Amino acid sequence: MASEGASNNERLLAAARSDNEDMLLEVFEEGNFDINAQDGLGNTALHYAASHGYLEILEHLLEHDGCDVDPQNRIEKATPLHLAMKIEDPELRKAVVSSLLEAGADTKIKDKNGETAIDLIPPEDTEIRALLRKSQAQASISRDDVADDDEDDGEYSGSGSDEE
Repeated sequence: MASEGASNNERLLAAARSDNEDMLLEVFEEGNFDINAQDGLGNTALHYAASHGYLEILEHLLEHDGCDVDPQNRIEKATPLHLAMKIEDPELRKAVVSSLLEAGADTKIKDKNGETAIDLIPPEDTEIRALLRKSQAQASISRDDVADDDEDDGEYSGSGSDEE
């Protein structure tokens, strides 16, 4: 293997830290990496993409099988959702938070200060507060109901169409 020293896990983290989509896709193509690899601080590629608002990187990571959407880093015990709340730009913050919530981010995880992501929302950001409340409400719905909803695709699709 012609590696210049950096493992694919290190390259994955570097790609997320530097918003380098080409490097990220190279790592994905080569394989032999852990999507949830952590650096010395316990940050994953998802932590970096979420905290910096690197949307393309974030989406690639979230689409990858096995991506843990709720890893907690070592020092702050922060999840990517916690870090996304600190993004200054309100539109970018909303986009990152929306992506994480759609991927199933847990809004109830507390950081080292005992704060959940909703505790970190800037007071003026009512839109993000509404998104998190909606996500919390959906999370409280029975998982059985959610699973049933996913199965109605094609339930009736084969009803006699072969016979025409």
